[in-house]
Amino acid sequence: MLRSTVIQNEGLIVSARWSPNSTTIAYCHGNTIALKPLAANSKLIKWQAHDGLVLAIAWSPNAEYLASSGEDMRYKIWDTQGTNIYTSAGDDYPITTLDFSPDGSMLAVGGFNMLKLCHYTGWCYNVTRFEDKPVGSLMNVSWSPDGTQILCGSSTGNIIFGHVVEREVIYKNLKATITGRRMIIMKDIVNNTTDTLDFSDRIIKWELGYGHLVVATPNQLHIFNENYINTPVIIDRPEVRIILLGKKNFLVVDNISIWIYTYSGRLHLNPRYSGSQAQVFNLTMQTISMGLDVLALRDFADQTIIHIFDLYPGASRQEEPNQVKHKQLITEIAVNRSGPSADDKHLVAFIDTNRDLYLAAIQSGPDYSLHKIGTQVISIMWSSECNVLVGLHDSCYSIWYCPGESCSDPSLIALTTLSYDTTEFGKNISLVNFDGFTITFCASGANFTITTKIYCILIHKLVSENQWEKALKICRMGQSTLLWACLAAIASKRNQHEISEEAFSSALQIDKVDYMHFVKELNENEQMAENAVMNGTRIEEAETILLHNHRISEAIQFCLRLHRWNRALEIAQKYSTDLKLVMDERVKYMDALQRHETDVEFIKLNSIVLESQSNEEY
Repeated sequence: MLRSTVIQNEGLIVSARWSPNSTTIAYCHGNTIALKPLAANSKLIKWQAHDGLVLAIAWSPNAEYLASSGEDMRYKIWDTQGTNIYTSAGDDYPITTLDFSPDGSMLAVGGFNMLKLCHYTGWCYNVTRFEDKPVGSLMNVSWSPDGTQILCGSSTGNIIFGHVVEREVIYKNLKATITGRRMIIMKDIVNNTTDTLDFSDRIIKWELGYGHLVVATPNQLHIFNENYINTPVIIDRPEVRIILLGKKNFLVVDNISIWIYTYSGRLHLNPRYSGSQAQVFNLTMQTISMGLDVLALRDFADQTIIHIFDLYPGASRQEEPNQVKHKQLITEIAVNRSGPSADDKHLVAFIDTNRDLYLAAIQSGPDYSLHKIGTQVISIMWSSECNVLVGLHDSCYSIWYCPGESCSDPSLIALTTLSYDTTEFGKNISLVNFDGFTITFCASGANFTITTKIYCILIHKLVSENQWEKALKICRMGQSTLLWACLAAIASKRNQHEISEEAFSSALQIDKVDYMHFVKELNENEQMAENAVMNGTRIEEAETILLHNHRISEAIQFCLRLHRWNRALEIAQKYSTDLKLVMDERVKYMDALQRHETDVEFIKLNSIVLESQSNEEY
């Protein structure tokens, strides 16, 4: 039975594909591509894609990119708004088919006697041309579910099988390369040693980091320690799709659930949430992230929600995760890998569909604070050693040296963030790794290693070890606004008033120096309240501190200073004090705005005051 007619088109529709989240249908006719959202009253997005007939289209699994091929002998990469990301050079014959790998990292492109393996941004890894034994035009390309094999059908009735080899991963002094379907060559560049690792079955997934190599075959996991490379730990775990490595544990995602193991092979945690079994198949590297003691993943049913799990033994968030809620759809998430920030909070950075970068500071409770720290961000990655974040834009990249400590202050974010141009690298740049103070980018098959500001990384390490004097010496020696701003942000979070005052002064933040002088003259309770506001605008916490210590007048003045008029009125009425002060300040405020009173509570109170005054006069 016909369910619905989604599209009525005059010409021939050659190809149609569902988006990964099943909300949009992409189809091609003539030389155009069109996107039809299934939501009611949504507009059709349509653009001219090729000079000739469009023969094939494909969605990337992360739903950010589309690929198309046509009779103009080119293949192209697009975003979902029709912006061209990549256009290939012209081939000898039309490109007849293409498809993304299941994890979205590679693209297979087929034509007449030709098969290409490409990066998801378009540049080519390798080209195979069937000249000795022609197979004709490849009419369809299909990946195996594990993303290691490819199957092609040709116009002459041939079926072509392929296997992806010569993939490599580099971590510090170690380089691991897959030279065959069942073999990995491990090289230690410093010691100039080479080890050959043979497996009984083909290699599906593998990751190298934190001194360990984790390899997944169709039915097993092999855990290698770099110091004991010949004695791996073997675990039975079939159908592995994702592997993430951390300092303490590593994460594995299969088609059923999420598993977290220690490097000794012991199962540490099997996190679950409502609907997780049905959604786990849709997880990608962009929608799941693991830190030192925290796991974050984006919900697939409601893509505005991030689930937060604790990895501590016996933690309550292992079974009932907290949630971070956003207004827009979230496309990528990343948890800080080195541990909590200065105020013992874990940091979760995420990018939404508007390409805005947000930072959420989370702790053991359900409360969190959300701050916008960047715009037009494509991808992000945390450093493995400290809480420094790198983000990639269209033609530049940015490094946030103190995102967790300065996220609540726009001026501090600006002082502790540096941006660099990437035009010298070329186009279609991707983030590969951020290890310590070195960032690795990849563009057109070439890796570029960039060094961050080493002194900023060193300040993070010294402060974590409580060596404030050494951190001060580095700033005095460098005399850089960036160094002083980083130290000021960290010191203010840890309530080091003397150090933060000197750092703010050296960073020419005169308003904050005056504020520090104001805080010093307050009593202990008021200082605690002001610090709570300064370190992340925790207004409710500051107000609770004042009320708990019976500083009622100070709490009312605090609310007035922040223009929290209704709360100030509520406290004044509850404790029967400073009511006239609240009313007078409200009148001054409305006169300054040249507006009449519109708040019902203040109008009612004004009428009561006027009535009592008239009775007294009578």
